[in-house]
Amino acid sequence: MTYEPYLSTVRANPAAGKILATTLDYPMVMDTVGCAPKWLAANGKAAQALTNSYFEALEMIKNDPVKSNEIMGAAVKQTGEAFAKSSAYLRWQDKAANQKFFAGELTSFMKDAEKILLEAGVIRKAPDNLAATFDASYIK
Repeated sequence: MTYEPYLSTVRANPAAGKILATTLDYPMVMDTVGCAPKWLAANGKAAQALTNSYFEALEMIKNDPVKSNEIMGAAVKQTGEAFAKSSAYLRWQDKAANQKFFAGELTSFMKDAEKILLEAGVIRKAPDNLAATFDASYIK
């Protein structure tokens, strides 16, 4: 899995690879934040602030796309205009979409993904309880 603007490189040069799906084809939460369970237990307020900031950033993307694209473009060494072009292939998932995804779609996706990850050797063993691998309480 990769992200824009790298997907646009493949889109512009199909011989370089094949894009299997984008968030336009398969709407899902594309950004995740990983935190150690021990850290979450000790820093619940910071974790909630991080989550809230993410959703505030999504609001900024919606309400001020020019400024947002400049900021995100700078992070990947692109102009705002270039980032806007490549991000046209992204569907940002708001809080409601995240809540829906984490309520059931995620574990369904994980079941499909675990087969591929096991076969490719990315993981050696699938977790017994997929829901234990994430904490959706911060998006409620």
